[in-house]
Amino acid sequence: MSIWDRKKPSFGFISTRFAGLDGVSLETSKWADMLTSKGCSVYYMAGELDTDPKISHLAPKAYFKHEQITKVQQAIFIEKKRTPEISREIQQLKEELKAEIRKFHSKFGFEILVVQNALAIPVNIPLGLAITEFIIETEIPTIAHHHDFFWERERFNSIAAADYLRAAFPPVHPKIQHVVINSLAGYRFGSFTGASWTLIPNVVDFKILPPEIDNYNCDLRKEIGLDEDSLLVLQPTRVVSRKGIETAAELVKRLDHSKASLVITHKAGDEGQDYLMRIEEFVRLIGVDLKIISDRIDLKRGFDENGRKIYTLWDVYQHADFVTYPSIYEGYGNAFVESIYFRKPIVINRYPIFVADIEPKGFDVISFDNFITKDTINKIKDLVNNSGRLAQMAEKNYMLGWRYLSYEMLEEKIEQLLINYYGS
Repeated sequence: MSIWDRKKPSFGFISTRFAGLDGVSLETSKWADMLTSKGCSVYYMAGELDTDPKISHLAPKAYFKHEQITKVQQAIFIEKKRTPEISREIQQLKEELKAEIRKFHSKFGFEILVVQNALAIPVNIPLGLAITEFIIETEIPTIAHHHDFFWERERFNSIAAADYLRAAFPPVHPKIQHVVINSLAGYRFGSFTGASWTLIPNVVDFKILPPEIDNYNCDLRKEIGLDEDSLLVLQPTRVVSRKGIETAAELVKRLDHSKASLVITHKAGDEGQDYLMRIEEFVRLIGVDLKIISDRIDLKRGFDENGRKIYTLWDVYQHADFVTYPSIYEGYGNAFVESIYFRKPIVINRYPIFVADIEPKGFDVISFDNFITKDTINKIKDLVNNSGRLAQMAEKNYMLGWRYLSYEMLEEKIEQLLINYYGS
């Protein structure tokens, strides 16, 4: 008898936001889907939410873009100066947020707290401190799901934050079980904290076949300005420098296809607009058609205020000819998992996590080391024109994805975490 037959605990998810298409929000929704399929209840608290209000608790100061939060974050990480006033404000915000967490717990009475990245990357120091103290004071069983650590981002290197980082990013406590999304992060986490960790990579529900082009999304190419015979090269990421989008643009240029377009689905993100402007200037310089369609993509289909169709990311994948993933660094790679789910060929830079955790599993991709070569371009051209090879690659990758990156794997991993709390 599995633990799911004996226990159906309720879970309270907490983070800075659960909204939009960022990796943390997407992975949280997958965990929630799996847990609800096992009969468990799930609840959410964050500073920005697009979850069901009936199972959600909005705490505006949990959002990393809240005015008071950005003030203290700027002092700590940009000015790198901690005055007594800033310290007092951080403590006050911590107490306010801890009160919100208590309200969240009191309202829904969940049994297990799941912290999504808020104890790993310090985009909201008061929130991390508040969560840590709440765990210590209540001894609530906690799963801390870490996507990005502060030591992976140069901007979080500040002596003014050293005590906060040691205390809460991440904290070590007997009631906290730590989950990382790649093995390299796990080894670094272990050496930094001395704590154990569980590896759970990004997932997709492979037992449900990917959707196909239907009456709603059949016009997507036309709606974003492409012809039916255009080559749609998909970059399904945010526009941030570590995504290596210059390389994707160079790749499209060197394909020498008369109707090739680079299509990017996500916004510039939380790191400013400078890189976006650099990419727009670069594609003009080399003569590549770039379409950033983030204003047409959302979690659900619908229409915007101008009556234009809104599509989902899934809709765009169905139309892609192949996917570019030239990232310099990734925590794991949502776009990689999604691409193999949609049976799309992938051209991928061998970023460190790909080399450590993905490549050894035998996925069939076109890979390169940091820059595109003539051989890379020839492989892409040969693949795009070879339907038999495409089908063989797609099937192999799909089955490997089901084995290593599925909801079934996620279920087994979380079951083990629950056994650690409740016993076998």
